[in-house]
Amino acid sequence: MIYEAREDSFLLMKHIKNYAKGEILDIGTGSGILAKEASKYGNVLAVDIDQDALDLVKKLGIRTKKSDLFSNVKESFDLIIFNPPYLPEDQEEDEDSKKITTGGKKGHELIERFFSQVRKHLNKNGKILIIFSSLTGDVFKIMEKYGFEFRILEKEKLFFEELYVCLCKKYI
Repeated sequence: MIYEAREDSFLLMKHIKNYAKGEILDIGTGSGILAKEASKYGNVLAVDIDQDALDLVKKLGIRTKKSDLFSNVKESFDLIIFNPPYLPEDQEEDEDSKKITTGGKKGHELIERFFSQVRKHLNKNGKILIIFSSLTGDVFKIMEKYGFEFRILEKEKLFFEELYVCLCKKYI
């Protein structure tokens, strides 16, 4: 199942032009909308665990690789874009849908795994653009735990939640 671009994708996409340059990684590329935008400004690698998503993005002329987060990624990047599944688990939701919406039992587990691995994939002044929800849990605490400073670039109220677009970089 491919994640179709929604409000979160469009909110994150608005900020790509301000930070994309050089080597760019789009993690969990889904429909490829973020990778396509980033390709205007640099060399993009799009990764996903879903082969259908990769096949779709490859048709956009973007280099792809099948990977669960960084499992098959060895390179380092100037910008890493991540629109993760970030909602807490909903027992009523079907399994296919959970793969594209659920970030773990509490919602933040996948994001924590990302921050535990991302450091070695950032170039010296590399940055991360990430989006998540007020329902995800304390992502700010997770970023600090793994040695990242962050700035909220934009917040948007959406139904019963608030979305946050953050720019992160390693503490020097």
